[in-house]
Amino acid sequence: MRTDRKPLAGKVALVAGGTRGGGRGIAVELGAAGATVYVTGRSSRAGGSGLDRPETIEDTADRITAAGGVAVPVRTDHSRPEEVAALVERIATDQDGRLDVVVNCVWGGDPLTDWEHPLWEQDLDTGLRLLRQAVETHVITSRYALPLMVARKSGLVVEVTDGNTARYRGSFFYDLAKSAVIRLAFAQAAELRPHGVAAVALTPGFLRSEAVLEHFGVTEDTWREGAAADPDFAYSESPAYLGRAVAALAADPDVLAKSGRALATWDLYKEYGFTDADGSQPDFAAHWAEALVDTYGPLGDPL
Repeated sequence: MRTDRKPLAGKVALVAGGTRGGGRGIAVELGAAGATVYVTGRSSRAGGSGLDRPETIEDTADRITAAGGVAVPVRTDHSRPEEVAALVERIATDQDGRLDVVVNCVWGGDPLTDWEHPLWEQDLDTGLRLLRQAVETHVITSRYALPLMVARKSGLVVEVTDGNTARYRGSFFYDLAKSAVIRLAFAQAAELRPHGVAAVALTPGFLRSEAVLEHFGVTEDTWREGAAADPDFAYSESPAYLGRAVAALAADPDVLAKSGRALATWDLYKEYGFTDADGSQPDFAAHWAEALVDTYGPLGDPL
């Protein structure tokens, strides 16, 4: 039964890359809205991913449960088609073929990104590995998950990216990966529209992931202290804000009208009225227009 407090009650979601950061925020908020959430990634209490980070899919599942949701953590390497196929088969069996929301949030490319050198001076193997990890994983996941949505003629695919314009993102392979993810949403939207399934790309603003909080030497409770080191950090947003944007999209009966678009939290909060965890409504695009445009140029029009 759907209620105002649980608008996604009875829905089933898959958050690929739900271990930390934006993926974790999305998974928790989908669960809080009533969805049963399959949380996947390589980082598990059964073994790590090679990123040397402490977060696990089980930790995310615990947060979903604490938020009143239902969580199913499944350790999955989304670069391996056989593991993704087995995951989707499990969802189909568990949920009688139902899958309402697919979030492609696999990333893990931070240690692979070279911010200092142009393409011709970068390590090619590392750059291509970033693309495989950040783009091919999304393709593999959608390839196996989409048939469940197509069969039911409803659903939403969310491709999580960085930025929703054509503005260069500062590093060749990073830019290519994030831009490609937007194109994945556009291409999926074109093929899914006749089947009643929507696909969008979605970007947060300045996201306070676990790694970013560590960089500033703060916690989510004390994050405002980080603005002393970087004034722009005062306009950052928590992963919950991104999560609430996804939950709002998933609950929108007219979401198909947005299919094929590159969206942003700083626009969606105005339409849906959601807030960040502290009750604020961060708008990084507005801050950029006020304080950063003279230094870095305009963000550009959404793709």
